[in-house]
Amino acid sequence: MLCYCSFCGAYFTSQKIKIILKHGIKMCFLLSTGNIIGSGIFISPKGVLEHSGSVGLALIVWVLGGGITVLGSLCYAELGVTIPKSGGDYSYVTEIFGGLIGFLLLWSATLIMYPTSLAVIALTFSNYVLQPIFPNCVPPYDASRILSTVCLLFLTWVNCSSVRWATRIQDVFTAGKLLALGLIITVGLVQFSRGNYAELMPHAAFRFWKTPSVGEIALAFLQGSFAFSGWNFLNYVTEELVEPRRNLPRAIFISIPLVTFVYTFTNIAYFTAMTPEELLSSNAVAVTFGEKLLGVMSWIMPISVALSTFGGINGYLFTSSRLCFSGAREGHMPSFLAMIHFKNCTPIPALLVCCTATIVIMLIGETYTLINYLSFINYLCYGVTVAGLLVLRWRKPNLFRPIKVNLLIPIAYLTFWAFLLIFSLYSEPIVCGIGLVIILTGVPVYFLGVYWKNKPKCLGRFIGKSISTLSGHDLERHTPVYIKSHG
Repeated sequence: MLCYCSFCGAYFTSQKIKIILKHGIKMCFLLSTGNIIGSGIFISPKGVLEHSGSVGLALIVWVLGGGITVLGSLCYAELGVTIPKSGGDYSYVTEIFGGLIGFLLLWSATLIMYPTSLAVIALTFSNYVLQPIFPNCVPPYDASRILSTVCLLFLTWVNCSSVRWATRIQDVFTAGKLLALGLIITVGLVQFSRGNYAELMPHAAFRFWKTPSVGEIALAFLQGSFAFSGWNFLNYVTEELVEPRRNLPRAIFISIPLVTFVYTFTNIAYFTAMTPEELLSSNAVAVTFGEKLLGVMSWIMPISVALSTFGGINGYLFTSSRLCFSGAREGHMPSFLAMIHFKNCTPIPALLVCCTATIVIMLIGETYTLINYLSFINYLCYGVTVAGLLVLRWRKPNLFRPIKVNLLIPIAYLTFWAFLLIFSLYSEPIVCGIGLVIILTGVPVYFLGVYWKNKPKCLGRFIGKSISTLSGHDLERHTPVYIKSHG
């Protein structure tokens, strides 16, 4: 079949690629919970506390952050079963608002969301690995970047080489995050039972060492929201779920309250062992917690967090190709980004693009600045998607909706969304402004790459030949590929 890529103007002779993945409720729960719980809970507590100004307000931010995530996920559940397409936000926004808005969301996800998330997780990995070597100072810049890059390149190679290796790594290293969080909460409960909760008493918890402005509170929510990122992951694979109309909302109702509970109690556990000053001065919160309470066994904590973040990098690399696939299917991305290796069944071009973008961001950004930058763009995209729910209700009131949430839910979410974005932009105009500029650069790219249909044939031939050369394969010889997964 002769295929035309409207983005680059090239023609490719290729059979249709099908991805056949069917996940039941158990796998839905594991995918949702596993994708949310990652490196964020080991990074964000410091940022949330720094901007909140007190222990009590920081804990409130964590609980409210979980509540806001529930509101957003309920809106996404309605969209997911009303528009049952893989691709999540991108598919819904494209369906409701049209190609330009959908492309801008895709553009921001490809250039900002996934690469920045990977950069933060990779930097966390290197920080926790190096912290025992540099216990009294911040690990050297060059050492952390080199180790992060080596880790990223290795996992990119694994994901390019074998789907089975990538999934095995994900299964094994998921145990790292469970071990670390389980250990922190258990030790925290023991501390609590012994009466070590002075910092959690109301008079101490709400003793402000600084009075946070509204903008600071918004930034605290942005820091906390990074730990909850990934809550919409199931919407990216809706077509691959068994009975999505039943399993999608069930997985949401189980996983997000559970994650909120785990995050809140992890922070409570931190404060049974550390004062706010100790937490703020720590370069690796979980390591400091382990050193204070685990004694000779404190080495378990950095290893567990390193395993968790290693698995998180692998997970993001593994899933990032879904968005590229959906974008290329709609003609919004070059076709080669949706191509998969005909023997290894791996999306090598998409993985290489994501890896390259991540390394660039990692070399120019600092962890907590990247989190503000990423969370602002994430919330911007979430809000546009939830607004799409209201637009769809207005345009197609009689459309069949297996799940139909009360209108107060999207309105409440959008109210919080507006507060967060306005005051975050006011507090961090440069960081947030850069994100907006990068999104807007997608406008000329859309009109040149997607809207302009009649591109010169010489341009198409040049791009097609370049892609063939870089990939090392003749693109006209790709055969149908069926990727099957069980769970």
